[in-house]
Formats: sequence, C-alpha cells, structure tokens
Amino acid sequence: MHRPHHHDAPEPALAPAAATHDHSHDHSHGQGHGHGHGHHATDTDWSALAALLEREGELHTPAFAQAAQWLGELTAGAPVGRVLDVGSGPGVVAGLLADVFPAAEVVAVDRSAALLARAEARSSGRVTTRQADLPGEFGLLGAADLIWSSQAIHHLGDQQAALASLAGSLRPGGLLAVAERGLPLRFLPRDLGLGRPGLQARLDAAYEDAFAAMRAQLPGVVDEVEDWSAMLSRAGLTPTGSRTFLVEWPAPLAAPAREHLHAQLERRREQLDGILAADDLAALDVLLDRDSQAGILARPDAFYLVAVTVHTARAAAAE
Repeated sequence: MHRPHHHDAPEPALAPAAATHDHSHDHSHGQGHGHGHGHHATDTDWSALAALLEREGELHTPAFAQAAQWLGELTAGAPVGRVLDVGSGPGVVAGLLADVFPAAEVVAVDRSAALLARAEARSSGRVTTRQADLPGEFGLLGAADLIWSSQAIHHLGDQQAALASLAGSLRPGGLLAVAERGLPLRFLPRDLGLGRPGLQARLDAAYEDAFAAMRAQLPGVVDEVEDWSAMLSRAGLTPTGSRTFLVEWPAPLAAPAREHLHAQLERRREQLDGILAADDLAALDVLLDRDSQAGILARPDAFYLVAVTVHTARAAAAE
C-alpha cells in the first residue's frame, strides 16, 4: 500500500532563522539519486553506486509518481514546455515527469556521466541528458517551466544560493519543486533479537552526525535553518505547498527490496565502523550474513517504510 500524506496550505514564509536519503541517502530518499545518493563524502564513485541508486528510485516510484502527478495539478492551465530534473541520478523521476508532461522537453541534469547513461538508457528517448558540474554551471542549464531537484541541494555548500540559482532559471510563472529530507527509512522492529533494542535509532543518530560532518566539509558551506518554504521565499518565489508521500512495502519483503537494504547496510557498516558500539557492529554483521536466518535477506519481519517530502514554489507571472 502506498499512501500520500500532505498539507497543501503552507505556513506563511518566516524570516530566516539556519542547515541538513536522505532521505535518501542512506536515509533514502533520495530519488535514488542525487547527489542525495547515500553518502557522506565529496568524492563518491557514482559509477559504483549507479545500480544501487536506480534500485532505490524504483522502490520509491510510488511516492515519486504521486509527486509528479501533484506537480501536474499545480501547473494545470499553464504550458509546460521544458522540465529540468537537477541532480537526476539514474533518471527514475525524469521518466515519471516525462509521463506527466508528454509534450515537454524533459532534461536529466547530473555531474555523473555514468548516472546520465543510466537515465538515457531507461528513458526510451523521452528524456534528454545534460552533464553539468553544479552549482557552477546552474546558469548554463537554460530556462524551464518546471524544475525538480531531489536530495541534491543539501550536497551544495550554500543551499540558499543554490535555490536562488534554480529560481533564476524559471520562466515567468514557473514552478520549482525540491524534495529534501522527509522521514528516515524504517525497515526493522525496535527489538530485532540482536543485541540491544533500538539499533535503528542509534544508526539514525550516528548517521545525523556523519551527515553534519559531510556538510561541514563542503566548499563554501553556509549554515542555514532548513525551513525550505522560507528559503524558497528568500529565493524570490511564492511557496505553493509541501506534501509528503509515503513509500510502504510491508513484510515479507520481495528480493529486490531485501537486496537494496543489504547494500545500504553494507555502506552503513563501512561508514560507521569505529563509531558505533561493538555490539551494534556485531548486530550489523549478523544482518549482513547472507546465510543467516536473522539476516536482512531472510528474516520475515523486515519491511520498507520511508517518507518523501516535496516543497514547491512559483516564480512571479509575466506582467
């Protein structure tokens, strides 16, 4: 079952008050992409992560499809001739946007040639690709009626400046949609019978520390209160609502979801070695054991639950 939860009427934009798959990311969200791609380093090998990101995007397709339909509703009555997916990763969402806006030119934009190759291969000609080193080449993307960016802005040091650059690429009356954070992935019960109860909460806490360290190392980093509606307002746009879309794959999980969780846990085990307590690392080792009935590939109580939040805002119409 895949259920959207939403609040369409945003709070009034507030004065600035300060910065964080990912979701995706390992929090997943990510569109599976991003550079919201499940990492905490600036030198990530996207080629090696391409299959992981594509599988994550496919698992999250129910939420992204609902989000794309919502964007269609928000742009109803206005011509949409060009759509940009900025930080497109393997192009899962770009393809969904092409479904909703069949008359538009849909452009997947990413710095990774490997991910763009995936986007082009899966699009059947409905999506074009553009390699760009963001944020330095924001101004070279050309104008668009709709710009989507999922789990990418938080990988840029100055998030407010990035939003302003994207806003500047909108045509009059155009719409900017930014998917950031949401709620972290849940996939195990509180007490999973390995070590101390609450492993997932401790993984989340360690992740947040690692995420903050990643942000601190970005070039030109600026601390920012991550009130996305307020940030969109400061970028010169008028907020048009935020909605959260739920991805729910209940237990027992099918093999693709289990393999994705196994890959995510392998990355988390590597990232948090020396940070997590020894008993939590031992629990992760059991979860990663392909031959163990307590492992993530076999246990019957594993599920997949994540929330994707999309913030939208519109450029002023032509006078």
